[in-house]
Amino acid sequence: MRQSIGIRRAALATTAVTAVAAAVTGILPGTAMAASTTTSTPPPACPASALQVSAWQAAHPPVGTGTGAAVVQFTNTSGRTCVLKGHPTVAGAGNGSPSHNTPLTVTPTGRATTVTVRPHHKAWVKLTFVQVQGEGDGYCVSGKTPKAYPTMVIGLPHSGKHQVALNDGWWAECDNKVTVTPVSSVKPS
Repeated sequence: MRQSIGIRRAALATTAVTAVAAAVTGILPGTAMAASTTTSTPPPACPASALQVSAWQAAHPPVGTGTGAAVVQFTNTSGRTCVLKGHPTVAGAGNGSPSHNTPLTVTPTGRATTVTVRPHHKAWVKLTFVQVQGEGDGYCVSGKTPKAYPTMVIGLPHSGKHQVALNDGWWAECDNKVTVTPVSSVKPS
C-alpha cells in the first residue's frame, strides 16, 4: 500500500512537470514537436537605387544667417522593405559629379540603431553646421571664409552616396564641420 502511494505521487509529479513544460512550450501532451526549418532573416540594407533623397532647412537651426541645420529625408521608393543604419558622411559639392566633392569633418551624435523602412516610408538625419554669421557674404567666427555649395553628398553605410540640393537655397557652412544624427524613424525639426 505504501509503495503504491509513492508510485502515485511520482506519477502525479511527472504529470505536473509535463503539464508545466507543455504550457511553457505550447506543446500539448501526446503531440510531437516538429523541428523548425524556417528562419527569419532581417531585411537587407536599402540599396542606393531604392532611396529618393530630399533636404530642407531645419525649423530649429543655430543662431546665424547660413543654412545652420538641415533635415535630410530618405524615402524607400522600392517595393521591398529594407533597413538603414548609422551616421552619414557629408561632403560639399557642385552640381556635377558627386565624386568631385569636399568632405566635411563629421561629428556623430546619438546612438545608431537599425531603422526598418517599408516601401514608400521614410527615415531622416539632421545635419547641423558651424553657422555663417552676418549679412550678405557673411563671415565665420573662426576667421575662415564661409563656403556655399549647391549640393551635398550624403553617404549612408551600405546604402550609397546621394547628391542632394536643399529645396530652399544653398548649403552654407563654416570651418568644413558638421554634426550629424544617426538615421532615425522620427522626423527631426
